[in-house]
Amino acid sequence: MRELARCGTSHQPLLCRHGCRTVIASRNLQRVSEASQKLIAATGQQCLPLSIEVRQPQTIVAAVDEALKEFKRIDILVNGAAGNFLCPASALSFNAFKTVVDIDTIGTFNTCKVLFEKYFRDHGGVIVNITATLDYRGQALQVHAGAAKAAIDAMTRHLAVEWGPNKIRVNSLAPGPITGTEGYRRLGGKFAEQASQFDVIPLQRAGNKTEIAHSTLYLASPLSSYVTGSTLVVDGGSWLTSANSFSTLMDFWAAGANKNQ
Repeated sequence: MRELARCGTSHQPLLCRHGCRTVIASRNLQRVSEASQKLIAATGQQCLPLSIEVRQPQTIVAAVDEALKEFKRIDILVNGAAGNFLCPASALSFNAFKTVVDIDTIGTFNTCKVLFEKYFRDHGGVIVNITATLDYRGQALQVHAGAAKAAIDAMTRHLAVEWGPNKIRVNSLAPGPITGTEGYRRLGGKFAEQASQFDVIPLQRAGNKTEIAHSTLYLASPLSSYVTGSTLVVDGGSWLTSANSFSTLMDFWAAGANKNQ
């Protein structure tokens, strides 16, 4: 049986059904506690909810100590904590840019480093960093998140090289538009759907959470035992063909997307 720590939440049901006992961690303890109870009821596996703030390493240390006390081991880390919203660079505050980088990039490094020091260095493990394709072509209204995710992809490669001798695999997973997620709501998913913008995606649809869970399972499992330092793009080919219309996105932002920030 494998133990998994998850920072941020949505892959757990599938991982639980494949034998993982899980830790689900976020700033909002009530939310992860409710999610934990649902996971336990649905899968019969243990799920430990913990509160952490990825920008504060001491909270990660405390959470990892609690997880190791409960389960004695951690085999997999999925870094999913993120902050994002649509905003043109000209309207983006210095603090807003810094906050996204702090959560996405620095938060990912913090959790990786704590797990390395606390367990992975001596026992090996698997790290899956959730990133994005935003920086591949310079997505409009996403300079903050694109920069943060690009840094995580670079971090993935560096850590894969340095930590490979410790039997640690480090990979990234870059989802496309995924229905039923907070990102889909905040980043104009419904707007794109109503405007038939998904028709230009090679697979002609948005993805779903189960497809991302399956991809995470692949990277976390022995099926990918010789894969490290890679980024798995799971977007139906979206980044290759989808329009990057600055004026359209600006209209959506002006119509009210900026109010969700």
